[in-house]
Amino acid sequence: MNKILEKEFFSANVAKLIIEAPEIAKSRKAGHFVIIRLDEKGERIPLTIADSDPEKGTIMLVVQRVGVTTAKLLAMNEGDKILDVVGPLGKATHIEKVGTVLCAGGGVGAAPLLPIVKAFKEAGNRVISVIAGRTKELVILEDEMREYSDEVIVMTDDGSYGKKGLVTAGMEEVIQREKVNKAVVIGPAIMMKFGSLTTKKYNIPTDVSLNTIMVDGTGMCGACRISIGGKTKFVCVDGPEFDAFQVDWDQMLMRMGAYKKEEREAYERYLKTVESVK
Repeated sequence: MNKILEKEFFSANVAKLIIEAPEIAKSRKAGHFVIIRLDEKGERIPLTIADSDPEKGTIMLVVQRVGVTTAKLLAMNEGDKILDVVGPLGKATHIEKVGTVLCAGGGVGAAPLLPIVKAFKEAGNRVISVIAGRTKELVILEDEMREYSDEVIVMTDDGSYGKKGLVTAGMEEVIQREKVNKAVVIGPAIMMKFGSLTTKKYNIPTDVSLNTIMVDGTGMCGACRISIGGKTKFVCVDGPEFDAFQVDWDQMLMRMGAYKKEEREAYERYLKTVESVK
């Protein structure tokens, strides 16, 4: 059982949770994630570890309400306990000194990007971060990004904050003015696809962190399989980070939409249950 120690909403559907997990906090590295289960009948969902405090024995998760489990999680309060928090899982980010690193995050993609930004900066790189959201309210972790970045560019679709435009526009701005040695792009799958198409034009090595459907998180079930350079890989054990130019984005997008109908119906049933209790 893992206790929720702090809960803070960034917006109506996105919140930061500080969770008691001392063993995970001591061993996690940038790129690692956990799989949580709220109760014995609950599904298992992956969430990236956005930060940790080994001394306090806590990890930080950023959660967006997209379905039944995330809705239930965001309905929990400080002091409530989560049945299972398993991790750290996946391969840690490969960090080295390469020069200038462009880190781009869309929406809640800023959460898994944050520890990567921090790690590349601590390795002696110049780090430029581009974070984006549809509106000002959906831009998260800006202060934390500024703490570890040499420069932060904020983009919003509607121009309500920062510069108006998509994250790719901010990326292009940086690439066209100075040499970028490496890029990391994290966010919704479609955003990562177009972000990597942007860097590919300039032959900039690019990594992405994939957010496929997962079940067991140990490579046994195959639910998270993806085609990388024509070979089948498992995001949970081979990733979650891969060479962006090797990802079969069309296959990934198709597989991620495989259960949309069932997910929507389950969420509608959950909302009806919540309303009936009120």
